[in-house]
Amino acid sequence: MSPFNLKLPIAIGCDHAGFDCKEDLISLLEGEGLLFKDFGTYTKDSVDYPDFAHPVAEAVEKGEAAFGILLCGSANGVAISANKHQRIRAAICWGEELAELARKHNDANIICIPARFVRDGDAEKMLDVFMNTVFEGGRHQDRVNKIAC
Repeated sequence: MSPFNLKLPIAIGCDHAGFDCKEDLISLLEGEGLLFKDFGTYTKDSVDYPDFAHPVAEAVEKGEAAFGILLCGSANGVAISANKHQRIRAAICWGEELAELARKHNDANIICIPARFVRDGDAEKMLDVFMNTVFEGGRHQDRVNKIAC
């Protein structure tokens, strides 16, 4: 059972480099019957990643989305953009263990996936781990409390 409120939509967005991977993840979400809001991009045409990272982060920040998924070539651009928002903890994940630790230890609420560096099927596995891992709290809560400026 997911620790996230899946009665809310999942916010998802990407730039051109993450488009194919985003479409694969949307198919997974649809197959699971999960609600989502696609913030774009909607083609492979070159775009600027902050134009999609900020709306996803805002939806999560305002409580309008259960959590967020962001994709770009390296995941650095979308993570940097999303982490400018208060109450956002966007974590770059390129493997299942990182997705698990991002949730368990950092209470991450946006997973950032480097589309150019993950193999087919890995993003889906990471998303499953991310959305089903519970934050451990305890000593990790003390650390998370120190993140915001």
